[in-house]
Parts: sequence; C-alpha cells; structure tokens
Amino acid sequence: MARNEEKAQSMLNRFIALKAEEKKKPKERRPYLASECRDLAEADKWRQQIMREIGRKVAEIQNEGLGEHRLRDLNDEINKLIREKSHWERRIVELGGPNYTKYSAKMTDLEGNIVDVPNPSGRGPGYRYFGAAKKLPGVRELFEKPPELRKRRTRYDIYKRIDASYYGYRDDEDGVLERVEGPSEERIRAEAVEEWQRMEEIRKEAKRAVKSGEVASVVNVAAKEVLFEEEEEVVEEERRREREMKENLDKEREFVVHVPLPDEKEIEKMVLEKKKMELLSKYASDMLLEEQSEAKTMLNIQR
Repeated sequence: MARNEEKAQSMLNRFIALKAEEKKKPKERRPYLASECRDLAEADKWRQQIMREIGRKVAEIQNEGLGEHRLRDLNDEINKLIREKSHWERRIVELGGPNYTKYSAKMTDLEGNIVDVPNPSGRGPGYRYFGAAKKLPGVRELFEKPPELRKRRTRYDIYKRIDASYYGYRDDEDGVLERVEGPSEERIRAEAVEEWQRMEEIRKEAKRAVKSGEVASVVNVAAKEVLFEEEEEVVEEERRREREMKENLDKEREFVVHVPLPDEKEIEKMVLEKKKMELLSKYASDMLLEEQSEAKTMLNIQR
C-alpha cells in the first residue's frame, strides 16, 4: 500500500512541476553581442548572470584533483567569461550606467601579492590564472620573482658620490672644528713663537761671540748646537747644488755614434733595390736572371 502511495506522490510531483514549467515564460538567451542590447537594466542583468557563472567556475577550479586538462579548460572558460563581462561593462557605460571597470579585482600570485596581468595584445583585461591553475607546470614560473642580482658598482658610481666634503674641505663650515681646535692651536702657536725667539737669541749670541773671537768662553752648549746645525745646512746645500750641476752635465752630453749611419736617400735606394729583387724572384725565372746579368756584364752596366 505504501508503495502505491509513493508512486502516486511522485507522479503528482512530476505533474505539478510540468504545469509550472508550462506557465513559465520561455527561457531567454543572453545576446551574443553586447551591442544588441538597448536597455540598461537588461545589460546589467546579463552582467550579473556572467558574474554568477564566473563565481561557480572559480569555486570549481580551486580543486587541485581535477587534473591538468580540466583545470586548463576551466581557466580558459573563466577568461572567456571575463572578456564577455568587460564587453557588457563597456555597453553599460555607453547606455549611461555606472563604470564597473574601476572596481575590478586585481590578479594575485600564490602569496597574495598583486601582480601584473600578462597581456601581450594590449587589449582587454588580459589572460588570468585562478585557483589551482596557478600551480600548473609552466604557470608557476610566471609568478616566481627572479632573484635580485646585486649589481656591482662601477668606478663611475663610486666617484659620483665623492664631493668636496669627502676630502674634508667643508669641515670648517659648521664651526665645530674651529671651537675644538682653537685653544690647542693658540697654545701650539705660542710655543712655536717662544721656541723661535729662544733660538734667535742663541743665534745672535753665537754670531756676536764668533765676531769677537771668544767662542770657547762665551758660547754655551746651545749656541754650539745652533752653529753646528747651520754648518750642516750649508754643506747640504752645497751637495745639492753639485748634484744638480752633475745631472745637467749628463743631460747636455751628446751621444756619439762611432759607426757611419746611412742617410735618407741611401735608405730609400736600399728599400727600392730590395723590392726589385722580390719582384724579380717572384715573376722571373733563374735562367732569365742569369741572362740579364750576362747582358749587363757584356754592356758594362753597373746598375
């Protein structure tokens, strides 16, 4: 009894579904060309339909177990729908609707970073990869960033950053060096002046003592040292002058050739004779050369 009731119930369900289908309007097909649509609401409806299809296929392509061929087909279908969606978006803008292209999603790599879409033609949104299609062989390499090679700096790049401050020419501009070295510079200058005055006094005493002939009794040890230093300076100056004179004499000496050298005309004559002999040996036979030498001997030709 229960079996008959189930059959009747299923038949009733099919009958009700059939009547509902008859009451429905015939299913509309999306126009092949977006330019055929004249209504803004219709164009927006077809765009929404394409968006739902893209969403279903993007959810399906996330499954890595579908296989390489199925994943590639799904990715191609999604890109085809995206191109169609862009046509409808342009048509919506032409009909006075909103511009949806400004809010389109960007393509990301496996790590979620936004990357450029490969688009060799320069038209349309470009070809994109979704879900597991990004891990296919040959596709993964597109998203891998090449290792950054550290470029070796050239000599031009090194010297380009060197300016006057590198050599210390601008150390005095900020005034810090002057404040730090000012006291030390004054102290060193005062010591140098004091030493110079002391040496001048000793030198004057030594000269006066030398003139009066009382060097041994008047000149002290410091005066003797000063005189010895002055004598050394004089000797060194004499030696330097002698070396300069000797160098000048060596430079002024002329190189004498003991072997007579040929002049320019003789060199030209020798080169010409050598070229003649090369041409004769190249184009004339030995017999011809012998006959020519015999003829020159008979005619008493020296050339």
